[in-house]
Amino acid sequence: MRRSHVTTVSLLVALALAACTNAKDVLEPSAITPPATSTQTLPATSGNTAATVPAGPATSTSGAPATAAAPVTSAQSTAILSKTRLQIAPIVGASVEAATPLTAELQTRARQRGITLAGSADQTVTHVLKGYFSTMSEGADTTVIYVWDVYDPAGNRLHRINGQQKAPSVNSGASAGGDSWKGISPATMQAIADQTIDQFAAWLGGKAG
Repeated sequence: MRRSHVTTVSLLVALALAACTNAKDVLEPSAITPPATSTQTLPATSGNTAATVPAGPATSTSGAPATAAAPVTSAQSTAILSKTRLQIAPIVGASVEAATPLTAELQTRARQRGITLAGSADQTVTHVLKGYFSTMSEGADTTVIYVWDVYDPAGNRLHRINGQQKAPSVNSGASAGGDSWKGISPATMQAIADQTIDQFAAWLGGKAG
């Protein structure tokens, strides 16, 4: 009876020790294994997907127009011509008969190009145009050689226009007699006037850029 009691007590002690060991295993922090999915909470591909987003920036740069600035040279040139007040000095070298159609056409062409002509007493003059003329006869033809100097109101030369116009003499007998200006037609002098104003306007317009 006594041995049976001892055996029973031994079994109870063994069971108690076993129970304590199992409880320790459950409560030990090192015994708690991390879940397999915990390593996936910080995916390494989260940054890579943002870096490999392809098409957005490419389309934004391709959509930028290449011709962003519209040319404004014409408008600037028109504005400069409209502010110009041109004085035409007396013509040097040409006869009165030749200078008359020249001067008249200079005024007409200037108005067509939007240039205002000013008199010698005008205090608002911006440019002064002085012309020097000569002729050269070659058989039945006469060539008019001209030089125009453009000055500012203070007398500083800013630009020079030169050229020549060849045309048949209207009166070959007069040119043979020594006065070649009598053989120059009004149309020749008018053509020179047109070329002069056009070149003057082109020079002013070129300064706009």
